[in-house]
Amino acid sequence: MINVKGKWALITGASRGIGRELSLFMAKQGCNLILHSRKLDNTTEVLAAVKALGVEAIAFEAELSDNHSVKSMLSDIDKLEHEIDFVFNNAGVQIAYRNDYYTTPISDFDISFQINFIAITTICYHFLPKMIEKGFGRIINTTSGIENEPEQAGYSASKAALDKYTIDLGSKLNGTNVMINLVDPGWCRTDLGGPQAPNDVKSTLPGVALPAFLEDQISGRIFRVQTYKDMTLKEAVDLAETH
Repeated sequence: MINVKGKWALITGASRGIGRELSLFMAKQGCNLILHSRKLDNTTEVLAAVKALGVEAIAFEAELSDNHSVKSMLSDIDKLEHEIDFVFNNAGVQIAYRNDYYTTPISDFDISFQINFIAITTICYHFLPKMIEKGFGRIINTTSGIENEPEQAGYSASKAALDKYTIDLGSKLNGTNVMINLVDPGWCRTDLGGPQAPNDVKSTLPGVALPAFLEDQISGRIFRVQTYKDMTLKEAVDLAETH
């Protein structure tokens, strides 16, 4: 199992929901953090909370629907001169539920793909060459198990594109110590998932963090996070590496 103590992780969408819980979890393992949110003020609480756990942490803001904003954030992160060992592309958007799905506006696809796919590919392409050069890195992209809901076509299509991208890219990294994988948290009670969702946000741990700790050098997998609910991190790692 990978020891993350003293290493650095970037977590997008870190200010609330799964991102906040993931940030606290990684800090408890001793991992230093770069926390992203749309607005810097949004990370004030979680930044203080992870620092109180004894790790270094820095916050950045970027509007993921604006690729120039994403690239500006990445440039600012580079200026820190910290090697980024882990990237959690957690942030995402789920836009309007279209009951009249045959009239789904193109803007649903524009917004969904910009945030849920293009921003993520930009981040991946930024860090992957650096990880390959140093011979270590983990990228974890958050997907969704949503299916058969044309009412959410923009969201589901953007996640399907992310799945294809991650699996195909992972085929080039298999057998190396740079791994890229997907996590599907399940339907959770968050601002995105809504209050009617069956899963508490805390049920996503340790699953959403799991691929960061694996050493089996296998990429392009989708981890169904709820499978690891109520497990310790070690139990989750042992299960994942034997299946």
